[in-house]
Amino acid sequence: MKRISVSYAAGFNVLIGDDHSQAATMVIEAGGKEGGADNCHHGADQWLYVESGNGEARINGHTYSMSGGSLILIQRGDRHEIVNTGRSPLNTLNFYVPPAYKFDGDELPPGNHLDEG
Repeated sequence: MKRISVSYAAGFNVLIGDDHSQAATMVIEAGGKEGGADNCHHGADQWLYVESGNGEARINGHTYSMSGGSLILIQRGDRHEIVNTGRSPLNTLNFYVPPAYKFDGDELPPGNHLDEG
């Protein structure tokens, strides 16, 4: 069993995970964005839950509005960008199945496992 308290710090932060899944927070400041037209996770699905703030998820050329309580599934291979359209930070809790990042925030190649180092 693993357990952690979720807190939101600037940027992208991996919180906890194992070989099967992982959780991370992402804070995007007002007017900021993460990802881009070529951004995708080839080896993992991403569940993105908006804790607070307002934004848009731009996925495969479509735009979806997001606000507190929104939950979006970004499937492996989907090209995506997350944009803060509000005046306050956009705080998201993200789950990756399987893990997509190392604990230092570097992306894992598809099929690799999370190393808690």
